[in-house]
Amino acid sequence: MKLSRRKLLQLGAGAAALPGMPRIARAQAYPSRPVRLMVGFAPGQAIDILARLVGQALSERLGQQFVVENRPGAGGNIVTEMVVRSAPDGYTFLVVGANNAINASLYDNLSFNMLRDIVPVAGIYRVPQVMEVNPAFPAKTVAEFIAYAKGNPGKINFASAGSGSVAHVTGEYFKMMTGIQMQHIPFRGAPPALTALIGGQVDVMFDNMPSSIEHIKTGRLRPLGVCSPARLPALPDVPPVADVVPGFETSAFAGLGAPRGTPADVIEVINKGVNAGLADPKVAQKILDLGGTPMPLPADGFGKLVADETEKWAKVVKFSGAKPG
Repeated sequence: MKLSRRKLLQLGAGAAALPGMPRIARAQAYPSRPVRLMVGFAPGQAIDILARLVGQALSERLGQQFVVENRPGAGGNIVTEMVVRSAPDGYTFLVVGANNAINASLYDNLSFNMLRDIVPVAGIYRVPQVMEVNPAFPAKTVAEFIAYAKGNPGKINFASAGSGSVAHVTGEYFKMMTGIQMQHIPFRGAPPALTALIGGQVDVMFDNMPSSIEHIKTGRLRPLGVCSPARLPALPDVPPVADVVPGFETSAFAGLGAPRGTPADVIEVINKGVNAGLADPKVAQKILDLGGTPMPLPADGFGKLVADETEKWAKVVKFSGAKPG
């Protein structure tokens, strides 16, 4: 079929406009299929609970399912490597946590560089740990616990969600700050560690608030102190550990990261969606009820947080000599 000169000019003008269209078209069409939020820990842990909360908020706002997938193992390194190797197309995100900041110094031979290979997308929450024991444990306060540990050297053990988890390095940090001796007992995630603590098989745990709060409220666990600088609305009667151990403060955090090379406009869509979700009073209240604080941030602000936490935990790992399991 022979085309007229006018038709050819129209086609040429349309073709000339194409280079400027992909970003706009992609932003308008994205997401066009379900998006995966990859979590490196088993269901039921703080990072999983709040990833699902944010995933639901994103699903409602962006019209596609944001599906949480759990791939536990190696302190979250397995899922991180998986995301690093994923296509940077905006359909696979890593739920970044404090474990990623810890692992950077805990592991010697990682196949990736977290700060280089995962680009920051959005902050979700920050949540302190709570120092908790079985109700039958002799100590009822942090001061009593320290005195009991010093009077019974080598007889205290502390549980964690796994070697290199926030609960692990927080326990090491507590040892460093108090000079007491405790044996680390790692578990495959927070739920089995909490089960052992409730059953009296282990003595103490420094767990993230969201996975412990219900056990505390029902009396299955006794909180000795929160690891925040001040009391928390979720546990107003529980004093900070820092009241007895000055300067002691730890918290977990979570946010979203993406494979390096993910388009900036896609990151912007997700960042705005997450921040809008966190601004929803119902979502914010749920995070507060779980003992956390919503953490809306620009992408570069979340990147700075991850870098700062990586530097902080490197000092604790070096001092304690902590090793992965």
